[in-house]
Amino acid sequence: MHEYTVAYDIYATARRAALDNAATRVKKVSADFGDMSMINPEQVEFLFATLCEQDELFHGAVLEYRNIAVKSECPCGYTGDERYVCPQCGKLPQIVEGREICVTNVEIEVDDE
Repeated sequence: MHEYTVAYDIYATARRAALDNAATRVKKVSADFGDMSMINPEQVEFLFATLCEQDELFHGAVLEYRNIAVKSECPCGYTGDERYVCPQCGKLPQIVEGREICVTNVEIEVDDE
């Protein structure tokens, strides 16, 4: 179940960013999931929430995510969303977006002392 590993990596990345910035609370973590990443975002969201229950810094934190559509390019000049066969020349296009899993933002609270 690689969704757990992804959820943990998102949690660990957000925790490291929060601690580096003297956060007192993590409110929201935003992430992008490419359509070709083979990840079930709902499972990652659930597992992230489970990890957050065990950490006071993350109490009440939510994972917000966007699905990133596939964008591909082919040497023949084609650009679009084809994943497997270029509709112009029949070759395998190169996927330039849609495989990523990326933390894009961590919303935190800090004490203004």
